[in-house]
Amino acid sequence: MIHGVRLEDGRAAWYRNRWVRTRSFTGDTTEGPETDLTASVANTHVVNHAGRTLALVESSLPYEITSELDTVGPYDFHGKLRTAMTAHPKICPETGELHFFGYGKAEPYLTYHRADAHGELEFSRPIPVPGPTMMHDFALTSRHVIFLDLPVVFDPATHVGMPFRWDDGYGARIGVLSRTDPAGDVRWYPIEPCYVFHVLNAHEVNHEIVLHVVRYPHLWREGSEDRLADLWRWRIDTRTGTVHEEQLDDRACEFPRIDDRFAGLDVRYGQVTARDALIRYDLHTGAATTHTFAPGRTPGEAVFAPPNWLITYVYDQSTGTSEVVILDATDLRTVVATVHLPGRVPQGFHGNWIAD
Repeated sequence: MIHGVRLEDGRAAWYRNRWVRTRSFTGDTTEGPETDLTASVANTHVVNHAGRTLALVESSLPYEITSELDTVGPYDFHGKLRTAMTAHPKICPETGELHFFGYGKAEPYLTYHRADAHGELEFSRPIPVPGPTMMHDFALTSRHVIFLDLPVVFDPATHVGMPFRWDDGYGARIGVLSRTDPAGDVRWYPIEPCYVFHVLNAHEVNHEIVLHVVRYPHLWREGSEDRLADLWRWRIDTRTGTVHEEQLDDRACEFPRIDDRFAGLDVRYGQVTARDALIRYDLHTGAATTHTFAPGRTPGEAVFAPPNWLITYVYDQSTGTSEVVILDATDLRTVVATVHLPGRVPQGFHGNWIAD
């Protein structure tokens, strides 16, 4: 289900929610997502590129929706996309290109794709990895595409939760592909085993590639209790082939976001969501500011909207309803506006600010 609030002329014009009418929702398919890429739940993210708004889940094709949240239908880039599509594509702010990948349980396990600024899928290629890894997110810089080949792998015998498990023998590494030679070799850099659902950002500094990620020490590992994630920085030295790994904070968090207009560049600020707070980091100085919500009020992912706003859904346990809360990104103590919604917006995953 997609939830949306339209803001115009200093007020909320409407709130609405709509089911994404995928073929699995309407019952028009008897096949699962392994055989029918349109058998989607489209429940993870919403992005807009080249005039199309796409509802995404990483196991399937995207579904196009309108600005009124009505379903247009599955979108396969005019028949060119033959894999699933990640829920975390990246738009290059310099070229307007859309970079993304698809992963699956059969070879090729991973395929990289690039669409031009007009939305035409112009390049696809497999990326060799040793097994069916669950690659949820990746990173983009001005010169490279960054892949995370980590030890959570597909296992159909897993009967609790998602069909994935931790594999101690798989290893962990970061792959770097040149954007100027996308058909060339991927250079791999080993790291300590871990898992990353979400990347905050990546950028280049001379011979280094700097990644900020929300890192789990392990995930779905048999016999081990899962620990929460926190913010880390990885510095890839492309001359020595080494990675310096550094924990930046010990506060549990998820859903890292930046101002997407600067994705892949040396953006200074990024925010994450904690259990009852939003934390905004100065990635240059290491300083952090926090907006803590009142007890019983739980924020979701905070999305940046120009020029300097952070927007999030907040659930209020005492009333059973939700609000859209807009904060000043330059001073998280300041709540600029609140939109009271008629009901509860369930805890979800991701969203975006889409300007007309």
